[in-house]
Amino acid sequence: MFAELHHRAVVADTHNDLLMSVAARPPERWASYFRDRWLPQLRDGGVDLQVLPVFIDDRYRPDGALRETLRMIEAAHTLAEGNPGEVRLCRDGAEIGAALADGRIALVLALESAPGIDANVELFPTLHRLGVRVASIAHWGRTPLADGSGEDAAGSRLTSHGVEAVKEMERLGMVFDVSHLGVGGVEHVLELATRPVMATHSAARALRDHHRNLSDAQLRGVAATGGVVCVNFFPGFLSDDPGDYTVERIADHIEHVSTVAGIDHVGLGPDFVHEVTVDLTPPCCEGDLAYGDIDPLAIVPGLEGPRGLPLVTEILVKRGLPDEDIVKILGGNVLRLFQAELGRPA
Repeated sequence: MFAELHHRAVVADTHNDLLMSVAARPPERWASYFRDRWLPQLRDGGVDLQVLPVFIDDRYRPDGALRETLRMIEAAHTLAEGNPGEVRLCRDGAEIGAALADGRIALVLALESAPGIDANVELFPTLHRLGVRVASIAHWGRTPLADGSGEDAAGSRLTSHGVEAVKEMERLGMVFDVSHLGVGGVEHVLELATRPVMATHSAARALRDHHRNLSDAQLRGVAATGGVVCVNFFPGFLSDDPGDYTVERIADHIEHVSTVAGIDHVGLGPDFVHEVTVDLTPPCCEGDLAYGDIDPLAIVPGLEGPRGLPLVTEILVKRGLPDEDIVKILGGNVLRLFQAELGRPA
């Protein structure tokens, strides 16, 4: 029963760092590596819409951040052009709809913390021309635009450049992502927003008191803009007890967000860190991923990567959620938001 429902639904994953894994290979392998390493998992997991965040390791910041941003964007275009029958890099809702109708996976480019922008907000139109349609403006720490949630003690709101970034993204039709933004920054964005915002990978702070998660007030605030909160599966954000790193705990967070924000404002932002970390661990590549006070190799059993996504549908069915609600959670809400907002100028 759940398998049929999962297949019938549009499944949207709003945060998988697989682009880091692909871009770590030589350019001539980008398309084939995606095809061999990631495409089978996306297909097995039933993924129809995949957001590809462009995340820049600390070793490239600040001087090399823009170069690496452009390199990763080029990798996304290359993997799409090299697999035209399987995926399509989409710039607006019409292109997403066409990809889904053709049985292809719709890919959407996103910036995570936008280090390549620095304070140069005038570069957002450049990246928009290259296909970027979602962006956040901070990660763990401080940027010229805002503070990440790791700096919550500072109580900071957006900088003047950050305020301009919100306005410019709204003008262009880029969806603002509040994931990783500090609590004062989220509040500031919700005051400024005239278009829907989203959280691409954030869990519920009421269930796990971690600065990366969103409070109930923030959940309601995102929903009030018409946006969507996509629940993070990363174990350290689900619970402080490793024994509770389970698909049931993911379902707890999904149900909490749907109760607080409303069933039309919840989605999936898995953040499959384990699999990407393994791909980027030597002898493959130099450098590693830094995740502050949490273990990047921790997993929810069965959900190491996108292949396990049907488990989420199974647990939601077992909990008695109506099919129409599950379809919204799996991707219907994100699809609605993207079809209405992506690439549509203010």
